[in-house]
Amino acid sequence: MALKKYSTFLSVLSVFIWFTSCSTKTKSALVLPTENTKALDNNDIEDSVKLKAAHIIPSKNQYEALKDEFIAFVHFGPNTFSRMEWGNGMEDPSIFNLKNLDTDQWCKAMKDAGMKKVIITAKHHDGFVLWQSRYTQHGVMSSPFKNGKGDVVKELSESCKKYGIKLGVYLSPADLYQIENPAGLYGNLSKYTKRTIPRKVEGRPFENKTTFEFEVDDYNEYFLNQLFELLTEYGPIDEVWFDGAHPKRKGNQQYKYRDWKKLITALAPNAVVFGKEGTRWCGNEAGATRDTEWNVVPYEEDPRTMNLFADITDEDVGSMKKLVAAKFLHYQPAETNTSIREGWFYRDDTDQKVRTTDDVFDIYERSVGGNSIFLLNIPPNREGKFSDQDVQVLQETGKRIQETYGVSLLEGADGPKELLDQDNKTHLILHNEEPIVEITLPKTNKINRFLVQEHVELYGERVAKHALDAWVNGEWQEIANATNIGYKRILRFPEVETNKLRLRILESRYIPVLQHISAHYFKSRPPQLQFSRNSKGEVNIVPKMSDFGWNPNGENAGANLNKGMQIYYTTDGQEPTESSQLFTGPFQFGKGIVNAIAIINGEKGSIATFRFGVPKMSWKLTATSSAQKKHEGKLLFDENPNTYWQSQDSDSEQYVILDLGEELQLSAFAYTPPTSISNSMIEKGTIYSSMNGKSWVKQDSFTFGNLINDPTQRNHTFKKDFSARYIKLQVNEIAGEGDKAAIAELDFY
Repeated sequence: MALKKYSTFLSVLSVFIWFTSCSTKTKSALVLPTENTKALDNNDIEDSVKLKAAHIIPSKNQYEALKDEFIAFVHFGPNTFSRMEWGNGMEDPSIFNLKNLDTDQWCKAMKDAGMKKVIITAKHHDGFVLWQSRYTQHGVMSSPFKNGKGDVVKELSESCKKYGIKLGVYLSPADLYQIENPAGLYGNLSKYTKRTIPRKVEGRPFENKTTFEFEVDDYNEYFLNQLFELLTEYGPIDEVWFDGAHPKRKGNQQYKYRDWKKLITALAPNAVVFGKEGTRWCGNEAGATRDTEWNVVPYEEDPRTMNLFADITDEDVGSMKKLVAAKFLHYQPAETNTSIREGWFYRDDTDQKVRTTDDVFDIYERSVGGNSIFLLNIPPNREGKFSDQDVQVLQETGKRIQETYGVSLLEGADGPKELLDQDNKTHLILHNEEPIVEITLPKTNKINRFLVQEHVELYGERVAKHALDAWVNGEWQEIANATNIGYKRILRFPEVETNKLRLRILESRYIPVLQHISAHYFKSRPPQLQFSRNSKGEVNIVPKMSDFGWNPNGENAGANLNKGMQIYYTTDGQEPTESSQLFTGPFQFGKGIVNAIAIINGEKGSIATFRFGVPKMSWKLTATSSAQKKHEGKLLFDENPNTYWQSQDSDSEQYVILDLGEELQLSAFAYTPPTSISNSMIEKGTIYSSMNGKSWVKQDSFTFGNLINDPTQRNHTFKKDFSARYIKLQVNEIAGEGDKAAIAELDFY
């Protein structure tokens, strides 16, 4: 009872301090002890929770992880050679037939990109290990690589030292080899007994003589032994990466993470642990980011004692609504992870697409500039190197980062020196009731990026809303706004010429404390354009999206990077100029040609042209030979090239029949094949016409070549124009000797 009264007293006192400090002009920026984790109690109200949240700070290791900003993932192993994303654990180690390995090339490419750390898949779910472990033969020691003497982790660690890159390890808790192997340790129902880590192995002593005792079963002992190897024999380890992926379970196997954590803390004191209380998954593998990414997050249990951690995938992670309902507040940065290629492992350089530089740079600005860490996977190929296309994107991305953020346009500016210097220990406490920072530049400059950081290391994250103004034509104009700031926020906005900037803090959880600001200029480039038309006949024009099809994030990098871009278009065949129609949103359009051009800061892009067929709003599907479930016939004219009709493979003949809704004069047609499959593209066919849907006239035959290698829209002009209300497309041959036909879109002109 006395404890409850004392807790109530503290909550009331906290709120009292909160209100009184907000009404005085000389306030302390810290009125509670700063902690990595704080408990809430039943008497906390929103204001006391807000105050506690404002005093949550990152641990030393978390703060170092935030400062790394842009880091690399390397998925490498048997899957590289089997071309699988997940192995089955029973792969013969000889499949890892690595002839060459160039980890120097990896690290140079990462260094060129501006990356500061790399995490290697020392063991993926298949259980195959990339180092010379004492505790298994399922790994490089049983492969042809250097006659079984190779050690990928060792070579990478040496390259990391050479290039000044931190090293992290991914050790998959899941282990299919230990599950499938009859003598495997995973889920073997062994008893929990006291065991010494590391277990001694004859002829393989450890230089590090530290030992631990844990009460564990066989698999946890195995896992701890391997952790000991990785954390003691390859130099400093700065991140240990765990995930929750489980291809298969066995024997109700449990993971003794708290024991793992004790080992990591003792042997790798600088390592942040991903997937647990250290850093967290952003919730997707696409490079998608939240507009508001708070790193102070709610927990129902004390994360310092938890063994299992659920993924945090909600759009709202750390709002006050979430925090008030919690029992603990904890600082936990997000890692925005995705791959430069379609998939985590390398498959090939032909069908496996690579992200564009625009896409990677856009993710960088949204993630690093959105209070998270950018983790980009680059999978080595079967030659033990990063492929040329991947290296080129990394180099171009690094060049853009350096050109844009290497120099601040606020150098020599008149403003708070604590924010303009390069010392991350200096900071500015914004005591005023209206927290505003004004900066006068040495001269008028073009600016389209603004970077701001809170001093999270000592004061946590507090700003909930802020805006940036520029002095233009003798008055202040708001040019950007956003929600929280945290470790770093990058504001992107249309280019403005100014000699004065003003940062306004509009909402905060407590007194804002800023650590750094800078202004920058990104050289915008008018993007290529692409056209689409929806089922209502409305045409949209946007910067061309990457055709990267794996886990798309839904962001348009060209639009994101080129704020202030304008698009002009014509529908009368004329060349578009700044005097043409300004595109402000989708517009109704029927059959014909649309020309468009993007212009940004006076620079013109290339003219884009698209020929639209007759509108499809009144089309109906009369018949198909057959259709696969979820690939019905109506999908071949829904104006969405990502959906498609597909026939069944049992058809003796394959066809579709359409009612165009009215009699039309036709001169050509276009076939768009689906890009997500390669065995159903129509190579040869015949077009029939009808006025009543019963009597058919053969009009023309067509042949489309090289579809599998080039699955783009194909056009065919009829030998002569004809009138028709009904159209039948008869499939005569499918590319690659396939047995099912598919159509993403049909268009007629």
